[in-house]
Amino acid sequence: MTSDPNRLRRMLALLPAAALLGACGKAATPAVAGAVGAAPDLSRVTLVLGDQVHLLQTKAEAAGALRGVPYKIEWASFQGAAPLFEAVVSGDVDTAMAADTPALAAAAGGARVKVVAASVTSPAGVAILVPPGSPIKTVADLKGRGVIVSSARGSVAHYLLFGALREAGLHPDEVTTGFMLPGDAAVAFSSGKIEAWATFGTYQASAEIHGARVLRDGVGINSGIGLIAASDAALADAGKRAALADVLQRLALSNLWANAHPDEYARVFQRLTKLPADVVKLVVARDRPQLRALDAQIVGQLQQVADTFFEARLFPRRVDASRLVDATLFRPA
Repeated sequence: MTSDPNRLRRMLALLPAAALLGACGKAATPAVAGAVGAAPDLSRVTLVLGDQVHLLQTKAEAAGALRGVPYKIEWASFQGAAPLFEAVVSGDVDTAMAADTPALAAAAGGARVKVVAASVTSPAGVAILVPPGSPIKTVADLKGRGVIVSSARGSVAHYLLFGALREAGLHPDEVTTGFMLPGDAAVAFSSGKIEAWATFGTYQASAEIHGARVLRDGVGINSGIGLIAASDAALADAGKRAALADVLQRLALSNLWANAHPDEYARVFQRLTKLPADVVKLVVARDRPQLRALDAQIVGQLQQVADTFFEARLFPRRVDASRLVDATLFRPA
C-alpha cells in the first residue's frame, strides 16, 4: 500500500464518507448541521491541529494526505507539550499531539480532553544527555548534580529521568531537577550551563549531532506511546468530530507513507523546520510511528505510566486511563 501513490490517493478519496459514518451517533450541533441528525456540513468546519516542531504537519504535507479535505485546517506548532495543552485547555487549539506522560499530566491537572488515537514510536527518541567531555559517565554519577528537564513536570523526559534514577538506585531528591522549554534549554546546554539534560526529538538529535553523549535513553523505561488528544469541546461539536475522524485516517496513511519514503519525508521535514540535514536524518531514522487504535494493551500501558507518576506524587490525583480514552473515533483503515 505504501509504495503505490495511486492506491494512496484512492484511499484518501474515500475518507470523508468514512469519517461521517464514524461520527454517526453523536447529536449534530445546529451551527454546523442545520438540523439534529443531519450530516454535518464540513465546509463550515475549521479544525485547529496542535503539533510539536511540525512533526504531524510535515508527514501530512509530504504524503499529500490532506489534499482535498472538505473542511479547513489550521496548524499550531509548539516547542513542547506543556504549552500545547495550555492552548487546548484555553480553547485556542482543538487537538494535541504529545507523548503519553504530558497527556496524562494534563488529565491529572483537570484538562477536559480525551485521547483519540495512539502513535507508537521508538523510546530511543528521548534521552538524558551530558556535554562532550563531561565527567558524568553513568546515571549514578548524577547524584548531587543538576538536571534540566524539558519541558515541564510530567513530560516524557521527566518520566525517563524518574525511571533512570530509580534504576540506578537513586531517589529523585538526590539530584537537583529544573524545568525549561527545550529551545531555551538547548541554548543553555550548548553554552555549558547545563550538567545534564533530559530531552527528546529534534532537540535531542541536534545536541547529539553536536557531540552530546547519551547517558540513558528511553528504551526499557518509556513506553514509546505518543497520543493524539482532543478537547471535550471539539468532540462535542458534530462537525469537528467528523472532521477529526477523517483527519486521523489521513494521518495514519501519512505515517505509512513517511515510513516507506524516508528520503522524501526528510526533504519536506527540512524545508518546514529549517533544521540541518544531519539532524533531520537522525530524527527520521528514529521516528517511524504507526497510528494505532486505543486497544486494551495501549490503555494498560497508559495506566501503568499514570500509576507510576501518581505513586511518586508527581500527579495530584490518579488518572483512570480507561475513562480518558475515546476509542470510537479511530479505527485503522
